[in-house]
Amino acid sequence: MKNKKLDFCMLIVGLAVLAAFVISIMQYGRDLKLAEKKVESIADIKVPEVPAVTTTRLNGVVSAEEWSSHYPEIYASYMQNADNKGHGTVRVSYLETDPDIKVIYDGIGFSKDYGEAIGHNYTLEDVYETQRPHKLANCLTCKTPDMTAMVNNMGTQVYSEGFDTVFAQVSEPISCYNCHANTPGTIVITHDYMANAMGGEIEAGKVPASSVSCAQCHIEYYFDPDTKATTAPYSTLEEMSPDAILAYYNEMGFVDFTNSNTEVGMIKVQHPEFETYYGEGSQHAGTYTCADCHMGVAYNKDGDPYASHNLISPLENTELLISTCSVCHKDLKGQVKEIQDQVTAREKEVSALLVKLNEELAKAIAAGRLSEETLAQVKQLDRDAQFYWDFVFVENAEGAHNSKLSHACLDKAEELIRQALELLK
Repeated sequence: MKNKKLDFCMLIVGLAVLAAFVISIMQYGRDLKLAEKKVESIADIKVPEVPAVTTTRLNGVVSAEEWSSHYPEIYASYMQNADNKGHGTVRVSYLETDPDIKVIYDGIGFSKDYGEAIGHNYTLEDVYETQRPHKLANCLTCKTPDMTAMVNNMGTQVYSEGFDTVFAQVSEPISCYNCHANTPGTIVITHDYMANAMGGEIEAGKVPASSVSCAQCHIEYYFDPDTKATTAPYSTLEEMSPDAILAYYNEMGFVDFTNSNTEVGMIKVQHPEFETYYGEGSQHAGTYTCADCHMGVAYNKDGDPYASHNLISPLENTELLISTCSVCHKDLKGQVKEIQDQVTAREKEVSALLVKLNEELAKAIAAGRLSEETLAQVKQLDRDAQFYWDFVFVENAEGAHNSKLSHACLDKAEELIRQALELLK
């Protein structure tokens, strides 16, 4: 009887061991399959093909929501951008954190309203609610793919149409069409000015299309004085340095606004992230694209990879920090904070000098004590100095994209200011 019980117990133990072995084999198989699906970067992801989507929208732009049933994980990650409402519960106003800009930007709407960047989902309501209104539709260039499609379908005259007229015809914030047209998984440069500026560079393999797709909205640009079309002030990578861009504007005598205190015709720089990251001194431009750092690879419940479209700082992507950044940077967050603190401090030093120059120049003009030649010299120095300072101040990485270039621009700005102040003595 005891032997039968012992045999039964041994049978149970044996079955348990066998079951555990089978489960471990199955788990190993699953882990192996998941490991086989792992990819190194976004470029390695194969986007599944889906049936063509027919949109009900008159302009032909397939909305993000219309793609959602085919790419649910990507859509869900895209919608996470709505969580980006700035730092904290109240959106930061740069007029409060950097009051010098009330003087520096006097003569343009940025001296009245200038808030921190928020998620791409809010582009339309943001441009509609701004306290620096614009009469023309060209300021919708980077707010909606509907505007992009209108330009592509109807021509550049759309840029010069009235803001209210065009705004009534748009409804989709920045989304799929801007970077892919209606072709999932394929990068398409849909904005005409970037296709013109960087199309040849992409074909020559000098810059990846995935970075240029981001550059469509993250560049320095201007509105052509005649056509009002959004235009890039360069047509090659070599021509997009701060020095070359300033020379371009000075040669054509371009003016964004005139400072109310000094009557100096100024350039208002706009978020030159692309020019900064791919500029001289950048450590990673030849290694990582914008998407590599700001999107990242994610995996669905089946272990299939997809490109996260939650556009965040790499410092917020823990997996990226561990898998990639930590190979070279033991404390990237600390490193970036140090860079940004140094650049921000320099920005404030130089902005204080710009305010001083503004005040001294205004006094000299009021007193009429400068010769025409000296006045022209000082005004040019003021214009150029503000350009170099602004190139750094409005660049959203605060030096993290290219600290060498950021400091070089701020040093140039300071030197030009000191030359101008010397002439005013």
